[in-house]
Amino acid sequence: MKSWTPSKMTIENSNIFRVMSELKIDSYDEFWKWSVRNKAAFWTKTVKSLGLVFDKKYSQIFDISNGVENAQWLSGAKLNIIDSCFQNSSESTAILIDNGENENVKISQSQLEVIVNSIANGFVESKLVPGDTIAIYMSMTLEAVAIYLAAIKAGIIVATIADSFSSDEILMRLKITQPKLIFTQDGFLRSGRTHRLYDTCRNIYNVKQVVVNYLDDKISLAKKDMLFENFRSSNTVFTSVKVDPSHLITILFSSGTTGEPKAIPWDHSTPVKSASDAFYHHDIKNGDVVCWPTNLGWMMGPWLVFAALINKATIALYSGSPLDSHFGAFVSRSKVTMLGVVPSIVSAWKLSQSMEQFDWSAIRNFSSTGEVSNPNDMTYLMGLAGNKPIIEYCGGTEIGGGYIASTLVQENFPSQFSSPTLGGEFVLLNEEGMQCAKGQVFLIPPIMGLSTKLINRNHHEVYYKGISKFNNQVLRKHGDELHQLENNYFKVNGRTDDTMNLGGIKVSSVQIEVVVNTLEFISESAAVAVSKTNGGPSELVIYFVAFYAIPYSEALEKVKNCVKTKLNPLFKVMNLVKIDNLPRTASKKIKRKELRTLYVKQQIENEGNIL
Repeated sequence: MKSWTPSKMTIENSNIFRVMSELKIDSYDEFWKWSVRNKAAFWTKTVKSLGLVFDKKYSQIFDISNGVENAQWLSGAKLNIIDSCFQNSSESTAILIDNGENENVKISQSQLEVIVNSIANGFVESKLVPGDTIAIYMSMTLEAVAIYLAAIKAGIIVATIADSFSSDEILMRLKITQPKLIFTQDGFLRSGRTHRLYDTCRNIYNVKQVVVNYLDDKISLAKKDMLFENFRSSNTVFTSVKVDPSHLITILFSSGTTGEPKAIPWDHSTPVKSASDAFYHHDIKNGDVVCWPTNLGWMMGPWLVFAALINKATIALYSGSPLDSHFGAFVSRSKVTMLGVVPSIVSAWKLSQSMEQFDWSAIRNFSSTGEVSNPNDMTYLMGLAGNKPIIEYCGGTEIGGGYIASTLVQENFPSQFSSPTLGGEFVLLNEEGMQCAKGQVFLIPPIMGLSTKLINRNHHEVYYKGISKFNNQVLRKHGDELHQLENNYFKVNGRTDDTMNLGGIKVSSVQIEVVVNTLEFISESAAVAVSKTNGGPSELVIYFVAFYAIPYSEALEKVKNCVKTKLNPLFKVMNLVKIDNLPRTASKKIKRKELRTLYVKQQIENEGNIL
């Protein structure tokens, strides 16, 4: 397998090396050990290295008087994390956007601050106060990022909703968060299709909506709604609202093992974890250009905002499809230095060979997250930029970043993780609770970024209940299965619980089953994610018990359309399997692991569809 080895210059120019030198630590392994054995010192050093801006400095970097599972970070401080996003020079480029005509538009830090302040004053003039909630249901545009920054600057909580969700999923998230305003857009063009966001949203939720006009010269609005340009204030001076670090900034959603997604809040300390992982593991620094096709509705959207801006880098925003050749041209034209991907995107690039025509030599490193990656695909990706390393990155919304990653100071192997993230540690346990080389991930708190509450669930029951201590340490359940290899690197094997990653989106089996069970010919169903034998993104397979017989092609089409329209068009059903009875435990829980094993076995024994 082809690997990448850092040069002496790469190592010595890295953020990790600089901090190690300041601490007089000689090796990365020793640095990681120091970071978890001396957590207070490590996070204090990290906060200083990031240059975080405080109105009142913290009295303790973290307070665990209520237990490590309820750690309070930056205790005693007053701050607004958005102030730390505007530390660069006023003329520096904060955001690069594609104008749709194969040209870039540069938004300087001072220009972005003017936009942000005018929106923040718009909140004040609209009588919103700190602690109120708004929702953003938009694609990843300049306006979406500015609204997000402005709301947090004004002390307002942002519920973020991905632009790909169905009406049912949008409504569920709005009901959970109860926003006082919704920011959306008339629509967007992607891969030749027009997606109408405002039309979708105004038909399902009766609250005032502020609409950004991208598509139409004239848009017909409901009486209660208004155009974004009329929401913005003429006042472009705004002083950020200083709050306790535990003040909420964002509500994101991640699937658990029930039909309703977990509503996970971020506070002003969570972005420190995002920026820390970007600083150390992705080596993002002043002058870098960071591009990551994502959305504010997924954790990598807010992650991108904080990871880039706090580290004084430029965000390169492309609102079209990353599968289009125009995206490759944008990456080349923008001289992107760090490009983030989901493995499914790389698989599509390899198949189409659409990115091979572009000069991506400015890229210093890639990053891959959201799904299990395939070594062959990742080797291909490395080659697109002249054999550049890939920072494999795995974590979660409830972490604010990753628990495992790679670095630019270690040898890089495709689809392998070289290290737990700095400042954090975990243990792998088998089903008997014994430490092993291949097992389930349990995090060891406290770690900056770890959630301590959920909006719609009991946090302790979800992450800690029923888990025994290990070496007298409290453990936090995560759900990934890791395999530690002979070289001490790691591979992710997927999920051990009833959730799955599809196209980089985490979804529970139950969420899929609830909508599939509404089809008239289905008595009950079980959704499973099946991994390919050579690794890579999982495929969605649905087992079902039938009420009555129906041709396979017709049944598959009905299920595909159901999942697409009621959940997300990005969730692609690869196969449908008829079964007499779903295997269950004594407590009636579906044995999805048994179904995954059965499917792989049947695929080996049979060719074609199984029905």
